[in-house]
Amino acid sequence: MLLSRILPAAFVAALIAAPAAEARDVTVTSFDGTQIVAHWFPAPAAAGGAKAPTVMTGPGWGSAGADNPATAPIKPMLDAGYNVLTWDPRGFGKSGGVVNIDSPQFEGRDAQKLVDWIATQPEVQLDGAGDPRLGMTGGSYGGGIQWVLAALDKRVDAIVPNIAWNSLRSSLYRNDIVKTGWSGLLYNIAATRPLDPHIKAAYDQGTKTGSLTAENERWFASRGPGDALISKVTVPTLIQQGTVDTLFTLDEAIRNYTILKAKRVPVSMLWFCGGHGACLTDPGDETRTQRSAIAWLNRYVKKDASVKTGPGFDWVDQNGERFTAAGWPIKTGKPVAAAGRGRLRLVAAGGSGPAKIPDSADVVGKVAGSITPGRATNAVNVTVRAPRAAHVVGAPRVVLSYRGRTTGAKRPERVFAQLVDAKTGLVLGNHVTPIPVKLDGKRHKVSAPLETVAHTLPKGGRVVLQLVATTVAYAQPRLGGSVTFDAIGVALPTAK
Repeated sequence: MLLSRILPAAFVAALIAAPAAEARDVTVTSFDGTQIVAHWFPAPAAAGGAKAPTVMTGPGWGSAGADNPATAPIKPMLDAGYNVLTWDPRGFGKSGGVVNIDSPQFEGRDAQKLVDWIATQPEVQLDGAGDPRLGMTGGSYGGGIQWVLAALDKRVDAIVPNIAWNSLRSSLYRNDIVKTGWSGLLYNIAATRPLDPHIKAAYDQGTKTGSLTAENERWFASRGPGDALISKVTVPTLIQQGTVDTLFTLDEAIRNYTILKAKRVPVSMLWFCGGHGACLTDPGDETRTQRSAIAWLNRYVKKDASVKTGPGFDWVDQNGERFTAAGWPIKTGKPVAAAGRGRLRLVAAGGSGPAKIPDSADVVGKVAGSITPGRATNAVNVTVRAPRAAHVVGAPRVVLSYRGRTTGAKRPERVFAQLVDAKTGLVLGNHVTPIPVKLDGKRHKVSAPLETVAHTLPKGGRVVLQLVATTVAYAQPRLGGSVTFDAIGVALPTAK
């Protein structure tokens, strides 16, 4: 070796063993030969030869992995002393393959190959041969892959899924009607990429009929975690979810939290004003999510027992005020309730949304503006007045006694329910919920939970339950005719 002829042997050995502490792009061959492009950023301490734990951070739907170390999400993790790996998911960015929506059989196995690669890098702290000290962060699509990889691979030490989902069936097809607002936006973002044929088929069918075939429904239900994979997650998990996320709502986070808690997995849940939606109220402290994520990783990846990870449940209301509890479910007080009646015309006009989005809204809020629910003009209204100050936290429930008939083309028979702040005119959490109805002229009764909300009512404060025929968030249901609600009951859950 030429170096050994001109330098001392010990010095040569040190050079060879020194960590290659430079950012670099790599291509990793996955299980089926697909080329996955990744971006590696060693921790600053690696330049001095130290080894560091690693954080994998996946991007959102349709995006390539982040590659600028001077910006989030990479810089905060580097500053906290972690190596960072980002990557272009299968079918996106410069990676090959066909998009399968965080499938355990495809994207999950890709991520396992990335872990194999991480374990070979000189800057990486290992827990054993082939086993890097490893945490994960990332939002949306980058949150879904965390659940999948943590379920498949025990080398993951902790995860912080942000605005992720439990099931694409419940999030995109609640009560068997397609959420065409978000499904349309998501499909258009990725339409030019190589997609599994089920994605286009479901988009076309949902747009045309508002429903899905059983095959497409099963395909989407198998993408991402679902209860089966969530039940296999055993690592400490911090769930971060947006109160105004109209794609992956708070109910998705609650389901995941509940499964982990039942299995006694260390888990906490934090709600913030953001996500897939427009935060139209005071967001409060917008640094909470990043600070809590780093604290979680420091505690469970660096294994620093002195780090305080905060309460088991942490949420904000529409005023940006923060509240905490030991966990979920919280202690509850007496519900705030009301009753009413009315007749709803089943017509397309005057439905829920779109909401008016201010110019100051962030990019996601502006993109989501056209599919964000807003106060309806064609609605049956029931006013709920708070006899006392109350924090409404959880899923309101409606009970409807009704009869109705429709003459329109066959589509899902649904009405939609939303709660409107009487003072601001804003829909609570921007959420609207489809409620199945039978429009055969006979009398029926249905009891249904609405999407979970977090809202503070002062004494005498009012919200209005609106039952509407259409919304910008979901497919158009069967129209024509009307529904008469002989009795409407609504109950808002309150924190004790």
